[in-house]
Amino acid sequence: MLNVNALSAAYGDQIILREVTFHLSEGNILALIGPNGSGKTTLIRALSGVLPLQGGSASVYGSDISAMHPQQRARLISVVPQARSIPAAFTAEEVVAMGRTPHLDWLGRVSARDQQIIDEALEKMDLLDLRDRTVDQLSGGEQQRLLLARSLAQESPLLLMDEPTTHLDLQYQVNLMQRVYSLAHPRPQDLAAGAQPRTVVVTLHDLNLISSYADLVGLLVDGRLAALGMPEEVLQSELLSRAYHLPLSVIRQQGVTLVTPAVQPGEQQDQ
Repeated sequence: MLNVNALSAAYGDQIILREVTFHLSEGNILALIGPNGSGKTTLIRALSGVLPLQGGSASVYGSDISAMHPQQRARLISVVPQARSIPAAFTAEEVVAMGRTPHLDWLGRVSARDQQIIDEALEKMDLLDLRDRTVDQLSGGEQQRLLLARSLAQESPLLLMDEPTTHLDLQYQVNLMQRVYSLAHPRPQDLAAGAQPRTVVVTLHDLNLISSYADLVGLLVDGRLAALGMPEEVLQSELLSRAYHLPLSVIRQQGVTLVTPAVQPGEQQDQ
């Protein structure tokens, strides 16, 4: 579905990503982790087509992302940024309707089918009652659900998410990730109703969310993919401690993985 081969990306003369390679099958969630500055957001921008590649390639269903017409790319790839990027004056319904833009005719007319998709996206994200509220009247959790609803309306098979749980409390983090998981792994009744599994690439800082919601984990360090595998393969104390320059303990119990600093309060760490 998504093939990334020796991808390199830069801002000006500064190379951020170096020869990143991975394959992601349909219906899988890849969580990107790594310290600040490791290239997670840059990879999202490169996969979205916003940032030109310095080398290598990225393709969706065999089509080169860099060579796509913007409308074709928007039909295949949707991006969920952090909520602070939404213009405050739009209503919730107007934001979700933006997701239909790649599918509208040249006059930009919203058909009855388009409106049905918009309504369904609002309903799935529990936003129907808030459809007429402006963005500045919504909480942080509601705004993140709104961006996810916009992606639903876009009907793209690949979903890119950049730190969607940032600034959310634990309740909203879990709520949002459960919804993301359901997009990649629809229930049988949803599949019967025509739902298609989404493929998700998401950057996350909270390592303790990953084992519950990610199918694969990619660890970026200094712009390189230092590890790629299932959560239990990548969430290893030695590997994480080297990447984050901090002693970390990984505890697994009854299917739950907990990553904690192996440092006592007040203890000094060597830099």
